[in-house]
Amino acid sequence: MARLWRLRNNRPHPGPLSSREREQSMSQLPDNPDALYGDVIMDHYRSPRHRQRLERPDAEAEEFNPFCGDRANLQLQVAGSVSNDAVIAGVSAVAEGCSIIQASASLLADGVHGRTVDEASDLSQLFRDLMQGKPLPPVALEELGELGALEVVRQYPVRIKCALLPWVALEEGLRRLR
Repeated sequence: MARLWRLRNNRPHPGPLSSREREQSMSQLPDNPDALYGDVIMDHYRSPRHRQRLERPDAEAEEFNPFCGDRANLQLQVAGSVSNDAVIAGVSAVAEGCSIIQASASLLADGVHGRTVDEASDLSQLFRDLMQGKPLPPVALEELGELGALEVVRQYPVRIKCALLPWVALEEGLRRLR
């Protein structure tokens, strides 16, 4: 991906934003929330997080959508013994396909890293509810954080499966941990 960036832009790929750059960009938020959400999605698409494969995952799951060719591979590693209250210490989320699945996988990895297995399961259910258009209380929206950016995908029903595929892999991975 960095090579493609170099070829298109004739300069090195900038990589993820530093804390300072992120703060500066947050102070210049657009008035249109859809534009902000688009920026979050494009940032995670262009610079996906947690793509490095884990050496010794405790669980791995892969999902494939035969209709569009999207694929999501998820690896989880927990600190200590495997249990519902074990903390997810390592996540690898590799998605192949459209920008939506790649951004969703990256946002998922950011969202579950450092949470317990049960908390990750709860977050997955919240995200599913969001994508299905169920009303969520403000506290739930806060819990979703940047994942809320993917709410705009609901405007394109055929793309909802793209956003959910990494989460299906997460649910399978969590099931294997239990």
